[in-house]
Amino acid sequence: MNKRRILVVDFQEERRKKLVKFLQEFAYEIDEVPDIKRASDRLLGVNNFFCLILACERLDGYKAGLLRSIHSFNPQLSIILLTRLEQPFIGVELLQKGLVDHISEPDNLSGIYAALINEEKKRELLQKNDLYLSELKKLKLEQEKNLKRAVVLEEIYDTTIENLMTALDLRDVETFGHSRTVAKYSQVLAQLLGISDQERLDNIRKGALLHDVGKIAIPDAILKKPGSLSPEEWEKIKLHPSLGFGLIKEIKLVPEVGNIILYHHERYDGRGYPKKLKGEEIPLEARIFALADALDAITSYRPYREERDFKVAQEEILKNKATQFDPQVVEAFCSLELDKWEKIRFETTRLLPDYESLLKSAKRS
Repeated sequence: MNKRRILVVDFQEERRKKLVKFLQEFAYEIDEVPDIKRASDRLLGVNNFFCLILACERLDGYKAGLLRSIHSFNPQLSIILLTRLEQPFIGVELLQKGLVDHISEPDNLSGIYAALINEEKKRELLQKNDLYLSELKKLKLEQEKNLKRAVVLEEIYDTTIENLMTALDLRDVETFGHSRTVAKYSQVLAQLLGISDQERLDNIRKGALLHDVGKIAIPDAILKKPGSLSPEEWEKIKLHPSLGFGLIKEIKLVPEVGNIILYHHERYDGRGYPKKLKGEEIPLEARIFALADALDAITSYRPYREERDFKVAQEEILKNKATQFDPQVVEAFCSLELDKWEKIRFETTRLLPDYESLLKSAKRS
């Protein structure tokens, strides 16, 4: 597959030529056809296209069938659907079924280019992760024979975690950097609770980084939905702790890591999910993480609200003591001055791209 080769489909010749000329400026190799039938003839045979850009004002049953055939024959082909936003229903079902990867307006050239870049980065990350995971399994088989390889294994293991976390964060720019921040908060809380063993602290960090790995299996149409989730969609979201645990259990991660992934949405009063555990039935590392996760959520910018300060976060956490949060963990949090928590956040996020400012600017414009 040639990651620079694209097939553009648009019946409006002038608009198609304009898009082709624009993309050629970025060294993409472009083939163009006026309709999906001709596109399918090319894609249902031997080809090395990386992406299909399809402009479609109306998607009837015939075109939808061709698109399904194309996707079935080329499961790794990235598909960008170009349609007017006043008719978003055209692509919603395709997004939900995973038949298209992005939707943009036909004349939004910068949006189309951004979608292409996103697909390239996603492909590179997935390829790297496949490589790392494959190498990890090989090294696990050899570690009993050669002690030196255990060191290499740990390095690849850490790299795999970092890449999985980065892939997750790239799916949702609104929460970019969240995993690193909650990982640091969790380690500090653990130390305040008297945990000093460095291996256990590092395992808590890894579990925090990977806590939302199960969201890889949740469709973007649900994960990035701008409005309220339906009851059925919410039930799918609530599957992500179990899905995440299922994804990583074959790597045989230590208990602290698996416990955070599986139990990070449990509540101290037993009204959480997926197991409805109560009190100390919930592993300590998961109770620690639950507070760290809430602290970052309250103090971070979101498109639907401004960020709130650490004083507000403290009040919210105290209000939910013994219901959502373990009282012992709440006391540990309150034992450290708020300005020190702010410093921890600053030190953790200062090297990250300033996505929050970009999101605010986009919202105001």
